[in-house]
Amino acid sequence: MRPFLHPKREEITLSGVLHALADPVRRAMFRRLAAHGPDSCIACAPPALPKSTLSHHVRVLREAGLVRSEKRSTEVSNTARLDDIEARFPGLIAVILGCKD
Repeated sequence: MRPFLHPKREEITLSGVLHALADPVRRAMFRRLAAHGPDSCIACAPPALPKSTLSHHVRVLREAGLVRSEKRSTEVSNTARLDDIEARFPGLIAVILGCKD
C-alpha cells in the first residue's frame, strides 16, 4: 500500500478546505471526527454508503489537509487536523461546523 500524502500546514489552502467541506457528506464526516476523535467518521456515514465512496470522501478531506490518515495493521485511522487548520485560518472551522445544514 502506498503511504498517505498529507499537505504540510503551510500548503493547506482556503479553497481546498472550502471545496472539501462544501459536500454535506464530507462536512458531516469531518464534524464527527472533530467532535469525537479518530475513527468516528465511519459511524456517521450513511448506512448505504459503499466503502469506495467513503474512501473517496476521506481522500478528499485528507488532500485538503483536514484529516490525517494512518495505517494501523489492516485498518486506517483518521484524525481531524484541527490545530493545523486553526493555525492557517483562525476561526474558520468553528464557523463552518457551527452552521446548520
